[in-house]
Amino acid sequence: QVQLVESGGGLVQAGGSLRLSCAASGRTFSSYAMGWFRQAPGKEREFVAAISWSGGTTIYADSVKGRFTISRDNAKNTVYLQMNSLKPEDTAVYYCGVKTTGRSTPITWDEFNYWGQGTQVTVSS
Repeated sequence: QVQLVESGGGLVQAGGSLRLSCAASGRTFSSYAMGWFRQAPGKEREFVAAISWSGGTTIYADSVKGRFTISRDNAKNTVYLQMNSLKPEDTAVYYCGVKTTGRSTPITWDEFNYWGQGTQVTVSS
């Protein structure tokens, strides 16, 4: 059974930083692309970032490019999202996802076929 548990969310002022973590279990996640997407109140889910199984490929939404960095530690089955220069519009629930079908790195949120419960990120102005 696939399980993804996010942590690291919280309340931060605009311009601040947070690092999200996602601990995965249930499979050999080093074989799969993983990533993050988010959902703000009243809005649709939005792809944020993804990383290939090896870490050699990373993809970002234009809205976070240059501010967010995704990384992974396959020995720990963990993926991270370092978020810098946070803006109020980054406020959302952030979900960690894994793509267990195919070898390509996701570019949309619906390519993830498993995800966690999410962690709230709130950025105050």
